[in-house]
Amino acid sequence: MTGALATSRTGQNLGSGPALPRPIRLMIVDDSMVARAVLSRMIDADRNFEIVGVAGTAEDAIDALGQVMVDIVLLDLEMPGVGGLKSIPRILEAAKGAKVLIVSSLAEEGAEETVAALALGAADTLPKPGTGRFNGRFSEVLLGKLRALGYADRGMARPAPPPVARQLPSNTDVPLQLLAIGASTGGIHALGAFFAELPNRIGVPILITQHLPPAFMSVFARQLSATANREALVAEDGMKLLPDRIVIAPGDAHLVVDDIGGTLVARLLKHKVSSGCMPSVDPMLASAGGVLGAGALGIVLTGMGRDGAEGAKRLVEAGGAVMAQDEASCAVWGMPRAVTEAGLTCAVLPPAKLARRVSGRVQEAVCK
Repeated sequence: MTGALATSRTGQNLGSGPALPRPIRLMIVDDSMVARAVLSRMIDADRNFEIVGVAGTAEDAIDALGQVMVDIVLLDLEMPGVGGLKSIPRILEAAKGAKVLIVSSLAEEGAEETVAALALGAADTLPKPGTGRFNGRFSEVLLGKLRALGYADRGMARPAPPPVARQLPSNTDVPLQLLAIGASTGGIHALGAFFAELPNRIGVPILITQHLPPAFMSVFARQLSATANREALVAEDGMKLLPDRIVIAPGDAHLVVDDIGGTLVARLLKHKVSSGCMPSVDPMLASAGGVLGAGALGIVLTGMGRDGAEGAKRLVEAGGAVMAQDEASCAVWGMPRAVTEAGLTCAVLPPAKLARRVSGRVQEAVCK
């Protein structure tokens, strides 16, 4: 089965949770007939989703996307022909605003391929268990990710967002001393767009907390170094924070900043936090404010949940500033929404424009 097959589940009332304004429309792209059948059965059990097409190759998916409108494409990376990874840009173009969720065994085993997929624009990844090992937990995680990704960004029917809270003034009179960035779902692609517009030299250390498994962090650091055109390292406890060096939270510890005799260093902590995330954006932003006050700038990029909201509050209370990614450019407007609606932001913009704001603050400080 390779072409797109329209399906309808009108009238079904299965699944849990409130019904959405319309079902989220999905396409499954996987060369395994068994995987397609199992994924379809799981998704069919929830009234909030509708499978409008399936495909056995990326090429068939691209052809089908010219005929059906979808919100999310579930994409395997290991397929005949061009394969899933190399096809991501073409699928995103053909999907006209739909999001791509990688569902592949490589999402667990192949860090290089997974991080590359996220950098190419995939919104999220989910490891696909072997045949016969699809269980209830996998189904719960899959449906949760699909609900979080939601509708395609085409101005289609979705709940009206609440009004954006009043934005705070930024502290442009204080020289920037540290940039701390937090991200989750869709973050690697957003970071790529951000660093593409950020000057190669801003003269301050850059901290990043990106939600990823520990095994992926070294690959992420290597790829980010090439994308950002600057050194990027996975944090080690006591590592010096140098100007223009990117230091990334490892997957199994929170990254915070400390001042040892006038030298900024990274510290790694493993305590539980209210968001439940490891690593969490909250300790990073809170420590930046505690150590540097108005000299710290936090940025919260795309991601589900509220991680970063508590840390942003403490950063702002310490005199620092926080910016957030806007809803239209987010894969999931969860983390940025939390800080925005709390009235903690001084700017809510796409990643490229956030980078220009950072550059502008650096330039203002140089000219004074």
